[in-house]
Amino acid sequence: MPPTSADRPRRTDASGGVPDVGPETSPGPVPDRRDGRDRAERRRPTPRRATPGGGRVPAPRPGDAARSGEARRPGRAPLPVAAAVATLWAAVVSYLPVAVVLGVARFAEDAGSIGAAARLGLAGWLLGHGVPLQTAAGPFGLAPLALAVLAAWRLAQAGVHVSRAVGARHHPNLGRALIVAGTVGIGYGLLGALAAIALGDDGPTAAPLRALLTLATFGTLAALVGALRATGALGPLARRTPAVLRDGVRTGVVAAFLLFAAGAGVAGLAVATGGGEAGDMIGAYRTGVLGQAGITLVSLGYAPNAAIWAASFLLGPGFAVGTDTVVRTTEVSIGALPAVPLFAALPEGPLGGLGGVVLAVPVLAGMGAGWLLARRMLLTAADRHASPPGWSTLLGAAAVGGPVAGVLMGGAAFFSGGPLGGGRLAEIGPSYWQVAAGATVVVLVGTLIGAVASRAVTRR
Repeated sequence: MPPTSADRPRRTDASGGVPDVGPETSPGPVPDRRDGRDRAERRRPTPRRATPGGGRVPAPRPGDAARSGEARRPGRAPLPVAAAVATLWAAVVSYLPVAVVLGVARFAEDAGSIGAAARLGLAGWLLGHGVPLQTAAGPFGLAPLALAVLAAWRLAQAGVHVSRAVGARHHPNLGRALIVAGTVGIGYGLLGALAAIALGDDGPTAAPLRALLTLATFGTLAALVGALRATGALGPLARRTPAVLRDGVRTGVVAAFLLFAAGAGVAGLAVATGGGEAGDMIGAYRTGVLGQAGITLVSLGYAPNAAIWAASFLLGPGFAVGTDTVVRTTEVSIGALPAVPLFAALPEGPLGGLGGVVLAVPVLAGMGAGWLLARRMLLTAADRHASPPGWSTLLGAAAVGGPVAGVLMGGAAFFSGGPLGGGRLAEIGPSYWQVAAGATVVVLVGTLIGAVASRAVTRR
């Protein structure tokens, strides 16, 4: 006979109760849900993850992910290692163009080897940083500023990369930035000393101690710019500076750049006017296409020098192209010059009536900087919903811009000149103190006029 419901085996759940499976099944005990869950669920074992080998590993706990992330986080590079790598790369990037250009010029003359071209590249690389060379014709100290700009840019990038590698990024600490810049500068100075030693005594030579000190200073200052940018240490320092001084420094920098741009325009116009003579000078070297290309590239390396000389010409003091010579708007006194394409752009005589018009260009540059100063101060006040700055604040910032521009232009004039051998060419370039004084006066007058004019027009 078929089994009855009493004879059927009962199924129990995990808690020992009888589940409700139908009308023939009696309900089991009510589960305890005081905390919203069955005690059976609380006793349920922790699930385990299957491994590829078939075993079981415990499921990760909440803190395991954070600890594993910390274990995988890459460590910071040691400062000497990071500085050595970044500094060496900056030196290589600034050296290779010089070695290639000078090597092409040497091979075009069928005089030289790879070793000689490499040594000549080292000499040009040191010269680009301001290290004077000793040659058979006398001291050679006219540095190509285009190479100096390239080297400074690469060193600034080195300061950024080293700051990131050692974990100093976004930590506005001036001390960290100085340490990074100093380490890069020391490494760069050692490379300069090694380059001077590698030159030996055959051909152009350089003093290793002078190369060490010059490149260490150059590298420290350039790397400091990048380190300050990467760490953000310049922001807190600028916020602690009075607003008048901060705006005045910015105005002076803008005025100096405008003066440099005006000088570059005048130099370019002069080169275009005397382009035929410069082409004849290059063709007279008889070095073929590659040699003439090398001479042209070397001349381009001195393009920033020519722009600074043209700016000093506009400011009034002018510049010299040899001992007892002068080139200014009112006087041009030069003698016989070597066949250098850069000298083809020199004026043949004083400008006469056009001299007054030319001298007005620096004043216009200062006026432009003063106009921008007033506009910036008004826009800043409007953004902050503050009252416009008073006349004393505006004129004070404009007055600070004159000396700042004078210091910048004087420093540029100082580095743009140097001897080109002995004899008559021992003095080339502008007088830095005359350029500094002229730029200070001209920019001071121009910024005051521009600031007042901008404020008057805005009030209308």
